[in-house]
Amino acid sequence: MAPLFLTAPAKLTLDLRITEVLDNGYHLIDAEMVTVDLHDTLWIDPDDTGLVIVGAGEDVPMDGDNLVVRALELAGRSAAVRLTKRIPSQAGLGGGSADAAAILRWAGFDDLAAAARIGADIAFCTVGGRARVTGIGEKVQPLPHVAKDLTLLTPTVGCPTPLVYRMWDEMGGPVGENGNDLEPAAIAAVPELIPFRDRLGEISGQTPRLAGSGSTWFVEGHHPGAGHVLVKTVPAGWSAY
Repeated sequence: MAPLFLTAPAKLTLDLRITEVLDNGYHLIDAEMVTVDLHDTLWIDPDDTGLVIVGAGEDVPMDGDNLVVRALELAGRSAAVRLTKRIPSQAGLGGGSADAAAILRWAGFDDLAAAARIGADIAFCTVGGRARVTGIGEKVQPLPHVAKDLTLLTPTVGCPTPLVYRMWDEMGGPVGENGNDLEPAAIAAVPELIPFRDRLGEISGQTPRLAGSGSTWFVEGHHPGAGHVLVKTVPAGWSAY
């Protein structure tokens, strides 16, 4: 098989409610997620093996814990992968999940429940577009595409997802007044997020929302500025190639 390029677009969680905490500690959610045109790129050679990552942060695993490797194992496939990262990590944009989902789409693997077991956002990223996402992330109900321009601002500090959920539990399960129940917990866990939120709010004249468990803030419309990333929502199946 000839080598090929794959697009791994980021996901953005527009709103998120936590509906239940199970005895095993898993949190059930009810969220609206969209795909945006910020993306990683994967070069795939099915006749070789190995993983090379370009542009990754220090927190991105380079071994068997990487979600690309785990997705290949889940799909029962092998390939050499050269991954070029553009989606920041620990930013609430599903970078690793997007990469894994690109592999699963290439492999024709569509078991969303199995995909969610290796990464909660992988199920949505495999489907893409716009959807209501429930359960632990494995239930994906596609919704009609709505074209939106959005501005993202990712702080220089990351938000580890387990830390944010643990803080949410310790705070007694607060309800986020801005559409995201994890926002109060993220701010409590990582108060360095606040100046970035305020800066984006001043420039846009809006109240920024936190993307998932953070650390990215976003507002509607395109508002150029230092560190701002201007994106558009894209439909399911979108590719940069």
